Amino acid sequence: MVRRLRPVGLDFIDVAPVRLVFAADAAAPPEAVYQALAEEVEGWPRWFGAVTLARPTYGGAGREIGLLGGVRMQETIMAADPERRYAYRVDTTNAPGVRALLEEWRLTPAGSGTHIRWTFAADGPAAFRLALTAARPGLGHSFRTAVRTLDARLTVRRASGR
Repeated sequence: MVRRLRPVGLDFIDVAPVRLVFAADAAAPPEAVYQALAEEVEGWPRWFGAVTLARPTYGGAGREIGLLGGVRMQETIMAADPERRYAYRVDTTNAPGVRALLEEWRLTPAGSGTHIRWTFAADGPAAFRLALTAARPGLGHSFRTAVRTLDARLTVRRASGR
């Protein structure tokens, strides 16, 4: 059953009842990382293992996402600041429990590479918040693996001149 979530603004990143923040470094420069995140949406399943479907909607103002286990989401892009930040809010989902969800990817130059910080901000009933907090190690592992995979893809792309 698809449910509409509470619409939240970018400030939700700082005030959400559950905020999971993960960080990793990539050798790729911020412009390459940003391009993969925001401009090559359909490529997400090739580097983020939990993502099975990703496609832009509404002329790039939204995204449709599918995750392992059959979770589906319709999202609105909330921030697309080239080489700095990419954030999106989940508007509808079939995932149980969640009332509001916003994710933000922050990109900071780090030498010749990029420091990537992913914030997963959510709200839901107490049981959902507890389950999400318990899932923190798995989400962190998924994020770090995705960054490593993306970085390897971007390294190959740079080496081949594409």
